[in-house]
Amino acid sequence: MALYVHWPYCARICPYCDFNVVRDRGRTDEQAALADAILTDMEAQAALTGPRRLASIFFGGGTPSLMAPEAVAAISARARALFPPRGAMEITLEANPTDAESARFAALADAGVNRLSMGVQALDDAALAFLGRNHSADEARRAVAVAARAFPRLSIDLIHALPNQTVEGWRAELTEALDLGFEHVSPYQLTIEPTTAFGRAVARGAWTPPDEDRAAALYETTQTVLEAAGFDAYEVSNHARGEAARSAHNLHVWRGGDYLGVGPGAHGRLTLGGARTATVAHKGIGPYVAGVATGAPWSERETQSARDAAEEKVLLGLRTVEGVAVSDLALLGRGVETEPLAGLIADGFLTVEAGRVRATSAGRPVLDGVLRALLV
Repeated sequence: MALYVHWPYCARICPYCDFNVVRDRGRTDEQAALADAILTDMEAQAALTGPRRLASIFFGGGTPSLMAPEAVAAISARARALFPPRGAMEITLEANPTDAESARFAALADAGVNRLSMGVQALDDAALAFLGRNHSADEARRAVAVAARAFPRLSIDLIHALPNQTVEGWRAELTEALDLGFEHVSPYQLTIEPTTAFGRAVARGAWTPPDEDRAAALYETTQTVLEAAGFDAYEVSNHARGEAARSAHNLHVWRGGDYLGVGPGAHGRLTLGGARTATVAHKGIGPYVAGVATGAPWSERETQSARDAAEEKVLLGLRTVEGVAVSDLALLGRGVETEPLAGLIADGFLTVEAGRVRATSAGRPVLDGVLRALLV
């Protein structure tokens, strides 16, 4: 079983972000109470799941690099005690490349973090300003260098499909980024969510995202540049230089493994009483802390049917190069000889090999449409 820890605090709320986040603003007492609640929540959920082995830990957010390193160490140690791992285990923490956060990297490594995922997002100051980031391109370069010395494994995030972004400009930015020395990169297309500041700006016509053709060209450029540099696209938006560099935690989730979610708004998937159970923690910090104190940390707890669990596994698994087992699709009434699966295979969007269904190079750029056709 993997562990996901959600730390909702951010120094600044990015205009494209629709995650469960709040401004930091020195909430020292509240943060200490939240860290304590996370420890209590883990212990209560351990009593429900019974003995399990810990596969990985992922500190996400928000900006968990703003956490006190002592809190990171305490949560990691308690997780290991509750769910003893079989051996070496990946502990990932998300960070931003500000100089202030870079100064904490050594302490976070001492707290047990061995994989850092850094939100670089761009290496151009104008693009960073547009994205509402609170770091410069030079800060990002410095932070990557510091992180490479502090952590055995390093990943960075980049965002493309910005307004007026050209294929030539994106190729140059990717090429420059490759010189930074990371082994994993997650290049995401900018997604406009209606509830965000960007969503409202686009709705009122303040600016326009690239059209589908330009977005597709930027995506193809991403694949070409990274593949030539030795990065395999093992998932639609994740590239790694070798299998050892792949995110163990994310693969565990994409493969349909159990994971325990703690922290405000955290999602979990647990096998309880022999049934796959979906959990969602209270979204607000106060309600979450209070809920943990009364033994009710979740705002939602739902036992999934076999069909719901299989559909979720397909939705996640087809994003990876591993794909999903034919038997998972059979649970949904999707046979390789019948529609709509047969049509998607015939049209070259999906392929079947060794009992597994995978998205092809033609299917991956339009995977959302493929999944709609397959599952709806």
